Amino acid sequence: MKRKLMAAMAVISTITIMISGCGLKNNDVQTANEYVGDEASNEDSAEDDAASVSSIVVMEGLAEPTFEESSASASTSTVDKPAESNEDQVVMVFFGDSQIASGRGDGTDIPSLVSQRVPHSVVYNLAIGGTTAALEASSSSVDPATMNSDSFIGMAYAYSGQADRNAVLASHPEVLETMNKIDPAKVDYYVIEYGANDFFSGNPIDYTQYDGDNKIHAYYDAMCSGIDILKNMSPNAKIIVMTPFYGIYKDTNDTFIGDTYVVSNGYGTLADYAKKAKNVSEDEGCIDFDGMFREHSDLYLDTAEQYLIDGVHLTLTGRQIFARLLAHIPNFYEGFEPYAYLERDTIEIGKFDPDEYFRFRHDLMQQYYPEAWAKMQNGEYLLAPPVTQEEIEASSVQAANESAQEQQQQ
Repeated sequence: MKRKLMAAMAVISTITIMISGCGLKNNDVQTANEYVGDEASNEDSAEDDAASVSSIVVMEGLAEPTFEESSASASTSTVDKPAESNEDQVVMVFFGDSQIASGRGDGTDIPSLVSQRVPHSVVYNLAIGGTTAALEASSSSVDPATMNSDSFIGMAYAYSGQADRNAVLASHPEVLETMNKIDPAKVDYYVIEYGANDFFSGNPIDYTQYDGDNKIHAYYDAMCSGIDILKNMSPNAKIIVMTPFYGIYKDTNDTFIGDTYVVSNGYGTLADYAKKAKNVSEDEGCIDFDGMFREHSDLYLDTAEQYLIDGVHLTLTGRQIFARLLAHIPNFYEGFEPYAYLERDTIEIGKFDPDEYFRFRHDLMQQYYPEAWAKMQNGEYLLAPPVTQEEIEASSVQAANESAQEQQQQ
């Protein structure tokens, strides 16, 4: 009943189409009380731009296309780089859907790409394409002891031993083997990315939209419950919550319908799920990472074909961009680079070089981050070595030249 009421309130005709989803089955933020349906808050300009669209497209009968990934062996689910000792390793565990699983077969998945940028790191990729954060509506069992769901909440139960991981991962032996290798006491970071398949599957955004008794059938509540399990297992680990990624939708005739700001499943748009991911991050005391609202990238309607294979799934370049941005988080917390790199790195796909290592302008670093500058010049950052006066001056000249070129183009 709640879903019907929400759909009726949306101002558009209902369209039944085939839409791209995460079908890879084989293999400082919002306030805590801001739930979907509340008045819009003061988001960044990208969200404000999208909010100006006056209509919402409510879609029924969402179906996922086949999106195959090359088979991933168990060895490719784990990336381990030599370190002086186990104590030196930065251990990262990834949970997610096809955005995290994609590329695992050839080592171009986001976890592997992040590991290439984080010294002494080992990553464990537990992502499974096509999965949701919330327990599937078709699942009749909410008892962890009998649960065999590979949703995030099911994975968290399996990881903690509350559910039988052999049953949960019976169809994913490579992921099971990877999970068996993890020592939760040694995990430094968990990275969690869900939301697209909750949207495509029509899972409620939070319990206020759910008619049943068990809240883990809703996106927000399943995310929080799963994170609480990870906290209990790894109390010293930092948890990064990624929003679902921006996307565009077309019908079977390849006609553009709308994007993640305007296409609704009756509960809300995918951007609403992304806002809720930010709510999860704040409520659970996690670190948020944006893939929706252009906080550090230019993924939007005009660049979607470069970032996305089918309007939904990231291309290799898209994965490389978000891996670079994501790697700044552990690199900052591990003391490998200054906070300025995390705060200031913004990537335009047309100018992106996958082999480039970002360094904030030396003159601005000296001016706006004096304490970090002093540490850098003292050689305290592994990934940000000291610079000479000549390099500082060259940085200023290069910036001036780039600014002049941009003004000429305008």
